[in-house]
Amino acid sequence: MSILKLFCHVDDFCQWLATRENANLLDVTRKRGPVPRLSLSEVMTILIHFHQSRYRSFKAYYTQHVCEHMRSEFPALVSYTRFVELMPSALPAMCIYLRVRFGQKTGVAFIDSTPLSVCHNRRIVRHRVFAEVAKRGKSSMGWFYGFKLHLIVNDQGELLAVQLTPGNIDDRKPVPQMTKNLWGKLVGDRGYLSQALFEQLFARGLQLITPIRKNMQNRLVVLEDKLLTRKRFVIETIVDQLKNISQIEHTRHRSPTNFIVNLIAGLIAYTWQPKKPSLHFPDKDLALLPALI
Repeated sequence: MSILKLFCHVDDFCQWLATRENANLLDVTRKRGPVPRLSLSEVMTILIHFHQSRYRSFKAYYTQHVCEHMRSEFPALVSYTRFVELMPSALPAMCIYLRVRFGQKTGVAFIDSTPLSVCHNRRIVRHRVFAEVAKRGKSSMGWFYGFKLHLIVNDQGELLAVQLTPGNIDDRKPVPQMTKNLWGKLVGDRGYLSQALFEQLFARGLQLITPIRKNMQNRLVVLEDKLLTRKRFVIETIVDQLKNISQIEHTRHRSPTNFIVNLIAGLIAYTWQPKKPSLHFPDKDLALLPALI
C-alpha cells in the first residue's frame, strides 16, 4: 500500500474528527505548549506506515528511512526525540480510527488471546515501566510478564473487537463485553469452555463453540460446528502476522502510553493488508447460520 493512499485516508478521517470536536463531542486538541510542526494526520501516517515496513526498530525507521527518503512527503519533519513526544497526542484519534477500520459482522467469528510480554522473565524483578499494570500470566508457551491481547475476527480475517488486559486475567472474563453486538457463532479454543458463559451468550443470540477437554464426557456436535472448530487457524494466523509482520510486541518500551500507541498502530496496519487470512464462505451458507442456532 502506498503511503500517499494511507495519508489521504487518515487525513480525511482527521478532518471528519475535527468536525466532531467542534460539536463538543470529542476534544483531542492540544491546549497548551507550542503548536506541533507535524499535523495529526502526518504523525498517525508515520506510526502506521512503520508497522507496514520491514524495520524492526522505530528509531531506525524514522532516522534512516523517513528522515532520509521521505522529506518530500513530510517537509515539516521534526527530530526523533520531538516525534516521540508527539506520539501520545495521537492516541485518542488512533483508537477511534481503529474502530472505524473494524470489519463487518458476518455471523461467524473467531476469538483468541495472545500474550504480549514487556520484558524477559529474568528481568521481571528489575522491570519498572509497567510495574503497576503488567502481571504474570501463563499461556500455552509458558509463563510471561505483561498483558493479554484479546481478539475477535470474522471469517474474512477482519477485526471485530479488541481488548487489552493484564496477563493474569482469565480469557473468558472480557468475552461478554467484547461480544455485545455480535450474533451467529463464536468459535474459541478450550480456554473459553464454560457452561455459564455459553448460556449467557446463547440468550443474546450468539452460540459459543469450543472443543471439549479429554476428561469430559463426549457429546453430540452439529457437523457444521465441528468443521468450524477446525478452522481456528484463521485467527492463529492473524495473531502470528500481528506479531511478526505488524510487530505489536517488543520488550523495549519506555512509556506505557507509547506502548498503547505502538499496539494500536500495529492493529491498524494489519487492517490495511490487501490479503488477510480468510475462509471465503459463500454468502448462501452464511445466510443459513442464524437458522442453525
